[in-house]
Amino acid sequence: MLRRFCFLSCVLAFITPAYSGVTLEIHHLWEGKPLVLPSQELTTRSGEKIDLTRLSYLLSGPRLLRRGDNEASGNWISRKNWFAFVEGTTGVAASSLGDLPAANYTTLQFHIGLDPQYDQADPNQYPASHPLNPVLNNLHWTPQGGYIFLALEGHLRNQDNDGFTYHLGNSWNRMTITLPAALTFKRNATVVIDFHLDRLFNTAPALKIAGQPSTHSRKDDAMAATLKSRIERAFTFRTLRQDQPSISPPKSKPTRELIGTPYKFRVARGFPIPKLPTDFPLTDERVTLGESLFHDPLLSRNNTQSCSSCHQKAHALSDATQFSQGNSGSLGTRNTMPLFNLAWKESFFWDGRAPSIRKQAVQPIQNPVEMHESLPHVIEELKAASYPDRFKESFGTAEITEERIGIALEQYLLTQTSYDSKFDRAASGVGRLSESEKRGFELFMTEFDPRRGLKGADCFHCHGGALFTDQRFHNNGLKDEKDLGLGAITKKSSDRNRFITPSLRNIALSAPYMHDGRFQSLDQVIDHYDSGLHRSPTLDPNLAKHPRGGLGLSKEDKAALLAFLKTLSDPQFRDGETTGPQATEEEP
Repeated sequence: MLRRFCFLSCVLAFITPAYSGVTLEIHHLWEGKPLVLPSQELTTRSGEKIDLTRLSYLLSGPRLLRRGDNEASGNWISRKNWFAFVEGTTGVAASSLGDLPAANYTTLQFHIGLDPQYDQADPNQYPASHPLNPVLNNLHWTPQGGYIFLALEGHLRNQDNDGFTYHLGNSWNRMTITLPAALTFKRNATVVIDFHLDRLFNTAPALKIAGQPSTHSRKDDAMAATLKSRIERAFTFRTLRQDQPSISPPKSKPTRELIGTPYKFRVARGFPIPKLPTDFPLTDERVTLGESLFHDPLLSRNNTQSCSSCHQKAHALSDATQFSQGNSGSLGTRNTMPLFNLAWKESFFWDGRAPSIRKQAVQPIQNPVEMHESLPHVIEELKAASYPDRFKESFGTAEITEERIGIALEQYLLTQTSYDSKFDRAASGVGRLSESEKRGFELFMTEFDPRRGLKGADCFHCHGGALFTDQRFHNNGLKDEKDLGLGAITKKSSDRNRFITPSLRNIALSAPYMHDGRFQSLDQVIDHYDSGLHRSPTLDPNLAKHPRGGLGLSKEDKAALLAFLKTLSDPQFRDGETTGPQATEEEP
């Protein structure tokens, strides 16, 4: 009987193909040395001194050729519906190719970019963690459609710190990487390849950035064609690393019993799917509790100030003053940020020092310049009020803690969404924009690139997409020697004067503007971006590439741009009341 069992096992092993878990690992290099962004100063063979601040790209369509087959045979082992998003901030990127047949292979091939089926598909269909989710990758051309396949940005380290931005997209710029490699998969393995960034600049003839600081991959753009060709030749196979199989399966996270009524969070059509909390899912009870806390002055020291005192509905949940006045009469040092569409954010405060809303929400309570209260005292006051029963209804017990206060406030703020502006209605076919508003939108979405005959306002790089923000940190050309923004948090010189990009939705309602509220009107904001930039080493490359004399917007251009920006106001804030859900809403 034992011999028969062994015979059957051997037969099954013979007829059942063996598989190996394979990982693709990419190392970014400059002249053979590891490259982490933002980079140190680099010298190209054209004699230019540069730094690189951004490298982002999308991978798709990996496939392997078995030994004994040729490329024309079509006998490739391929991974369909496989994508990866790569950022250059770590220097090394890894992505699983899944299980592949254990065999000998001679060629690895993959694409940088997407085929039209995916490039032109709705980007908002993808879950928050999917590589093609536009909030995750910030590589979508919206609203024209299509992705940026690869974005490379940086500075020329000349007297004026000029910038360059090379964005490759469109079907004719999809890149194919083909790497000869002897690969034998017997168990879990990692394919290690190198991306030599120096080859983009130093391959003869050496690339000269000055005079051609940008490309947006329009047809017949020689710069885009040059970069595509060089990128395809910039990858090399390094080694195959055989990995030890996992001994124990990954531990599953414990599930928490759902308490309360699930809240139906709705995503407007055309909006990306957000990353909502899973440890404490949204419930009606917690949202309602959070709303009460947001408007309750018990959270302040003398019980006269609530969160809503500085985040007012009529001003898109911001404050109409340059600096809000705190509980003790002191003024803050930064302008109050609006609090809508936070479900799509992962960093909070102008400098990003809070990683979640629940962490952010309890800080103003304790800040002596703001609500000037202690959380232990707040908890005692809430216990003495009607809150214990509310917390029991929301969390299962009547205990009131700092964490629960933060979670309740977070749940309420996550529900504050804005997507019902004149622009949204026109985009969905309900209503129309005026000719001036259309012209403003055209200027907003057009890159400033005199080399290609384009003279737009170039706003969309930082304020594109359905959210009208990339949710990232930029130095936008403001001179401020005291407030270092993100640089004060990370202590990195490369982050100096970088602040998170606010949404332009409801921008006409949330004056004054910038992190320090220095501009009282949108006219001043437009003038700043037109010709008022302060050039510094960390000025965002998308702004630093502009000529020192400015964009040269005419009076009519500025008026049109202002008219468009006003179409982004949501009536629920402008009129001080909620207008109700759009007919185009969908559940995620």
